[in-house]
Amino acid sequence: MNARTEPALLSQLSNRHLDALEEETIFILREVAAAFERPALLFSGGKDSLVMLRCAEKAFGAGRLPYPLLMIDTGHNFPEVTEFRDLRAKELGAELIVRSVEDSMARGTVRLAHPGESRNVHQSVTLLEAIEEFRFDALIGGARRDEEKARAKERIFSHRDSFGQWQPKAQRPELWTLFNTRLAPGEHFRVFPISNWTELDVWQYIDREKIALPSIYYTHQREVIERKGLLVPVTELTPPRDGEQVVTRDVRFRTVGDITCTCPVESTAATAGDIVIETLAAEVSERGATRMDDKTSEASMEKRKKDGYF
Repeated sequence: MNARTEPALLSQLSNRHLDALEEETIFILREVAAAFERPALLFSGGKDSLVMLRCAEKAFGAGRLPYPLLMIDTGHNFPEVTEFRDLRAKELGAELIVRSVEDSMARGTVRLAHPGESRNVHQSVTLLEAIEEFRFDALIGGARRDEEKARAKERIFSHRDSFGQWQPKAQRPELWTLFNTRLAPGEHFRVFPISNWTELDVWQYIDREKIALPSIYYTHQREVIERKGLLVPVTELTPPRDGEQVVTRDVRFRTVGDITCTCPVESTAATAGDIVIETLAAEVSERGATRMDDKTSEASMEKRKKDGYF
């Protein structure tokens, strides 16, 4: 089937599939509200968390979220995303809790190897401190199994021990959508309601629901450097190195995160529908195409998750 010549049929098929994914996500969001005393929804202002928010609105009604939104801020986030995060939380009338890696650095619980080191991996420390501060027993995240191999190992209700760590071999079975949510003191769960979605599903849902996103998800001109197969954005945090040539390209971000490790891709896609078409032809995952910190074994996602990462 050609998506350009048969858009009506594609839309009809996609909507049936999206209805099932949406129903599953709403069910999981309601299960969290029923099973836990102090849950929170991790909210970065990115596309996946915005999809979860739309499902949460449908699950509980506009302005009636039963849990707060939690953001772990590295201090190196794209301003377009943090501004959109604050705006969306205000529109929903939701409680937004922001905890910063910089505060952890001031306390001495996070120490950088050098000033230019990416703070992305250090979010684990700040997250665990926030869990202890607010005594959260469940954190709802927007991770998907198609993103990365370690995330494909996650259960939807993923148990964390009293140290906040993930033990892949100690995860609980999830048969017939029955979830074991029992916790010992100090333990918590990470819950992933859109675990079964793909990047394509997310963009089809954004297109169908007309979900507003930060502007950097769509095509715009930006100065970049070609480095190790990636387009590195030129910023104060990521300046050009000796011998590197700065060029201006039409780009968009497939995923957003810390400026020091997140790269755009070349694109002229100006709408969610355009991105659906691009995603159909993509041969590399969004993290593989855009994340510098996933390129080294030392920063492997599985190790980071075992240490408490999202």
